[in-house]
Amino acid sequence: MFADRAEIVIKSGKGGDGHVSFRREIYVPAGGPDGGDGGKGGDLIFEVDEGLNTLSEFRYNRKYAAQNGEDGGKKRCTGKDGADLIIKVPPGTIIREKETGKVIADMSHENRREVILRGGRGGKGNQHYATATMQVPKYAQPGQKAKELSVILELKVIADVGLVGFPNVGKSTFLSRVTNARPKIGNYHFTTTTPNLGVVDLDGADGFVIADIPGLIEGASEGLGLGHEFLRHIERTKVIIHLVDAASTEGRDPIEDIELINSELTSYNPELAKRPQVIAANKVDAIYGEEVDEVIHKIREAYEPKGISVFAISAVSGQGVKELLYHVKGMLDNLDQTPIIFEKEFFPDEIVTSNLPYEVWKEEDGLYVVEGPRIERMLGYTNLDSEKGFEFFQRFLKENNILDELEALGIEEGDTVRMYGHEFDYYK
Repeated sequence: MFADRAEIVIKSGKGGDGHVSFRREIYVPAGGPDGGDGGKGGDLIFEVDEGLNTLSEFRYNRKYAAQNGEDGGKKRCTGKDGADLIIKVPPGTIIREKETGKVIADMSHENRREVILRGGRGGKGNQHYATATMQVPKYAQPGQKAKELSVILELKVIADVGLVGFPNVGKSTFLSRVTNARPKIGNYHFTTTTPNLGVVDLDGADGFVIADIPGLIEGASEGLGLGHEFLRHIERTKVIIHLVDAASTEGRDPIEDIELINSELTSYNPELAKRPQVIAANKVDAIYGEEVDEVIHKIREAYEPKGISVFAISAVSGQGVKELLYHVKGMLDNLDQTPIIFEKEFFPDEIVTSNLPYEVWKEEDGLYVVEGPRIERMLGYTNLDSEKGFEFFQRFLKENNILDELEALGIEEGDTVRMYGHEFDYYK
């Protein structure tokens, strides 16, 4: 069975805990703290593998976790970092957060590798907490907790052109004639049960990729037939070839078929119905005499005023196919060449667990300190080196009244604020 959707749980590695220990050396009267830092937890990474074309592996393995960092040791020994976990996916895979459905990453085109969940930071050993007033710190920082998400993987094939139409209109025959694809072909409904990709080679011009989308029928967008399983695969295409049975070999009206399929595209995603289309009136080899001209004229009369070209073709004999392909190539050349990419909507680095406490105080040397599990969690999930991450950090301080508490303690511009391993100068 073709697998193009999967639900899995992913988890980064927990940071190792900092260690509490003290030197026991001769000539060192009071000893001193020498607890080492914990190791960083492993990252959870997605990477594109060109050799994959389905998500079948994820049907059997639903949980993926990177390795935890090791705890720190005595004598300032730092714990070993946890190993990253790399998950291989086929090109075109979209990763969504399950609860909201928002896009975390689109693994297509230039995006070949992305860290989705960063491993927890290792906790600092007690060696870092010795001060003039606290020479025997019995506290070490715990490692940052792992981050866990339930995600949905969706495969949306990467193709320039989508081939749509009712079952048994000749899509597979057409694909096998114009590309190197060899889909199974037979005279019954739903012959094709998986999307097929093929590359069109044209003399004197660059080729393009066609995706055959199987089983569209009326009600496909609501789950009828096979089409609802595969409509997602035409979301990246820039041009749609609408194949219809001009000979009405099954008693259906070609124009009604076109309208029904376009209605399904609109119901699934209104943007799809706005994509440039060309109609391929297939099976003209099965129509005799003047009837061919009558059928094609009827279709052209309905759609060419709307800017949709109509080509009379026979996928069996090849009649009209070459002209259709060069027309489609011209359409592609006149369109924006920017690939269709689903923009990031969900940022795992900004996950903050609410209702966790924090404390704000001023030390004897004038240093202001903000610490607590909530602050630790926020810093671990936020990339302060990025503009978006730093904006989130500033918003967090303001929305949680931390800036107000610092001002109540008498902080002035230029004073230093420490948050675990980070120090900042305060400015309004």
